[in-house]
Amino acid sequence: MAVVHRTVLKPTKLELLGAWLPSRPWYRGAEDGPRLARAGGFRLDDPEGEVGIEFIVATDTSGPRPATYLLPLTYRGAPLDGAEDALVGTMEHGVLGRRWAYDGCHDPVLVAQLTALIAGRAQAQDQGISDTPDPEVTASHTDGTAVPADLADAADDRDGTVLTAPDGATLRLHRVLEPAGDAPAPASDETPAGAVGHVTGAWETADGTPARAVFAVLRPGAGA
Repeated sequence: MAVVHRTVLKPTKLELLGAWLPSRPWYRGAEDGPRLARAGGFRLDDPEGEVGIEFIVATDTSGPRPATYLLPLTYRGAPLDGAEDALVGTMEHGVLGRRWAYDGCHDPVLVAQLTALIAGRAQAQDQGISDTPDPEVTASHTDGTAVPADLADAADDRDGTVLTAPDGATLRLHRVLEPAGDAPAPASDETPAGAVGHVTGAWETADGTPARAVFAVLRPGAGA
């Protein structure tokens, strides 16, 4: 179980993300940087208890219209070998000391737990309270369809990030979230057409309106 510490971070997570976001192809904000506010998110537990896993949802009001981003991060007590290009930045944690924050799509611990969430082997946790499930996050996969455990090679494009398995299966994370009309009850979430699994979550828009959207979609590879 991940413990959520009430402490000070220097710089803050949003400050780190504000400096990093303009380098992403899916960034929609102003050239001189975003104006970010937290809008939602959730956590996943690392079974080994070593890596913090957080999916931050933040709204940027710097552009011509607000943009809401899905920002998966991992927090580590030491650098992740071979992941220099995925480093978002470092920060000083009031309890844990120096932490290295990574774009979680490039961290195998986050990817493994995200696929476990889709497969029903992991449960989304509240972003701000220890040992508390988040009922706003729903996940599913098609019965009898294996969820690949070897997704890697994360690549960004204009719409988000895609991870690919050797058999061609893909997991796409929607980095710019668009509300799906009125926020539906979690039980009404449906797997998108052509997909074999997905994750849906919730946040609040800039005016405080509840919103929901698909965060991640798993599509089958050859022979599935």
